[in-house]
Amino acid sequence: MDVIYTMSEVLKLLADKSRLTILALLREKELCVCDIVDILEMSQPSISQHLRRMKSAGLVRETRRGQWIYYALTIEDKPYVQDVLKYIPSLKFKIEELECRADKTVCD
Repeated sequence: MDVIYTMSEVLKLLADKSRLTILALLREKELCVCDIVDILEMSQPSISQHLRRMKSAGLVRETRRGQWIYYALTIEDKPYVQDVLKYIPSLKFKIEELECRADKTVCD
């Protein structure tokens, strides 16, 4: 029963468009919070709240580099999440657009 409960909670998290979009972005590349803010054009506190919830569910991990925190997927043990992400269109072009913009936030 614990597995079903855990899956249910994770799938509820995935029902949110912003969180699903963040996971799609992280599928392409490890990203800093500021990159996600720039791509989604949402506030930093809002993005951080989504990431905090996904981290507590074991979907992402964070790595601190100086003053910046980078996020990456940790879904190796969640094949059902991997399957969901297979059906989400690639957002690689969004990351490439950000990297080409002159006004992007510089995290490195």
